[in-house]
Amino acid sequence: MTAAADVQTRDFRMPPLRPLTALRAFGRLVRDKEDTAQVFEIMRALSGGSLRRGYDQMLTTVEGGRQAYLREELARKLDDPDWLAKFPEGSVGGAYRAFREARGFTAEGLADEARKVAPETVDAPHPIVWYSRRIRDVHDVWHVLTGYGTDALGEACVVSFSHAQTGNLGFAFIGWGAAAEIRREARAVPALRAVAQAWRLGQAARWLPSLDYEALFAEPLEAARARLGLRPPTVYLGVPEAVRAGLKLRS
Repeated sequence: MTAAADVQTRDFRMPPLRPLTALRAFGRLVRDKEDTAQVFEIMRALSGGSLRRGYDQMLTTVEGGRQAYLREELARKLDDPDWLAKFPEGSVGGAYRAFREARGFTAEGLADEARKVAPETVDAPHPIVWYSRRIRDVHDVWHVLTGYGTDALGEACVVSFSHAQTGNLGFAFIGWGAAAEIRREARAVPALRAVAQAWRLGQAARWLPSLDYEALFAEPLEAARARLGLRPPTVYLGVPEAVRAGLKLRS
């Protein structure tokens, strides 16, 4: 039997929690901040049953059920320049377009990092694996919606927000671990308070995984934030931008 056939016939089960694997991966991530594959190693080690619960939650609403039925791959649209070009400035889509152009990010780039960790399953045609791809692909969209940047503190905050939204312990581990490292580097930066606020903001907001993202992208950004209950991240924004940009975590 080929490896591909073996994957297709294997029972699909939620993996057990592997905290030691996550801890080792976090150490590698701290040593090399560009090693994004370690993020996916942590997520894989700590996802547990959160993916199944998240997919099941999608099915409890009309829109979530519609999205699950359509099972659209968001990465394809997010990397389509013609699709992104139709959204005006000031819209969610326009803000996302500017966000990725300024940083050179692509949704497929994140997918490639995930494939380094689980090449045999990350693209599997399974509804729960599709849901995991959806959460992966909206990461940068959630940066735009929440107002968190891609500096070290902003990343810690957006994954803490993501933990509140998804219940995935991998997000909590990365968020609080990064906040602790930032605190060691710059004690004056309120990293722990910022991450705690991000989690509360995620709890207070509407549930974002089930949204119709194509319709959302056409909305004015501030109107979308208000509709979704996304309040400003005041602790994070209270840290001067130059200070945030200078955070490197430990070498």
